[in-house]
Amino acid sequence: MNPLTRMPRPLQGILYAIAAGVLLTLLNALLRLAAERLDVHQVQCLRYAFGLVVMLPAMLRAGIGAYRTAALGLQLWRGVLHTAGLALWFSALPFVPLSDVAAIGFTTPLFIMLGAVLFLREAADARRFAAVGWGFLGVAVVALPAFQGGGGWHMLLLLASAPLFAGSFLLAKVLTRRDSPAVIVAWQAATVALFSLPLALPGWVAPSAFEWLLLLGCGMIGSLGHLCLTRAYQLADISAAQPFKFLELVWASLWGFLFFAQVPGIWTFLGGAIIFAATTWIARAEATRPPPAEARRGQSRDA
Repeated sequence: MNPLTRMPRPLQGILYAIAAGVLLTLLNALLRLAAERLDVHQVQCLRYAFGLVVMLPAMLRAGIGAYRTAALGLQLWRGVLHTAGLALWFSALPFVPLSDVAAIGFTTPLFIMLGAVLFLREAADARRFAAVGWGFLGVAVVALPAFQGGGGWHMLLLLASAPLFAGSFLLAKVLTRRDSPAVIVAWQAATVALFSLPLALPGWVAPSAFEWLLLLGCGMIGSLGHLCLTRAYQLADISAAQPFKFLELVWASLWGFLFFAQVPGIWTFLGGAIIFAATTWIARAEATRPPPAEARRGQSRDA
């Protein structure tokens, strides 16, 4: 029996979220190694193609029919959003320290909140806009040294990818109500690989044996990391796991030092702390927000 199943569901979700952070920051390091050797869009396409390949044995054991989605349209839209975000993100990855990649990634929850206000018609209040303001102050702290050194455009590409990833993660949260984590990850791998292929073909070259092994490892670690992340979404509220996301800056700094001898500067940690504080504060505030009047009326009727 899995010992995690004996723990409370929120604690299980937090542990899965921490594991996802370790795996996905390691994935970023391996992808950067691959992107320094191959066209970035080819790396993007093959990373997700291998992510699907490593899931095939489990899919065949369960039967392909078990991976039929209950929300095809949402799966396809998620693939479009994730592919677009990855195209920007991969274009910047070879030029930005991994710790800065992690710090800019902390803005995704802020974009999730903005997306909920703009597209889901959730209530907007001063606390939400204050959190966004403080979050982007943190982005400025992280990015300013890069602009002074001539690498600011790559920071902008990373920042532009964040709202696209936010849309993808919002759809993933919705999809957990209809599909299992394995189905969601399999469809993500298939759609991103398919939609990335037209971007990859113009610069395609034959990978070496080492590059094939590297990409296979990326597929394995990426699929496992996304399974952990999707499982975390299923077990716990995002707000409960949010404080542990800051550990990703630690993991990214570790992988950056081990793989590329990168030493993050004080501005990265200071900006990352500001962004993290803003996202954690608004996540906690949203978790304690009273339900809308309609929901309260529904609860009283159910009672």
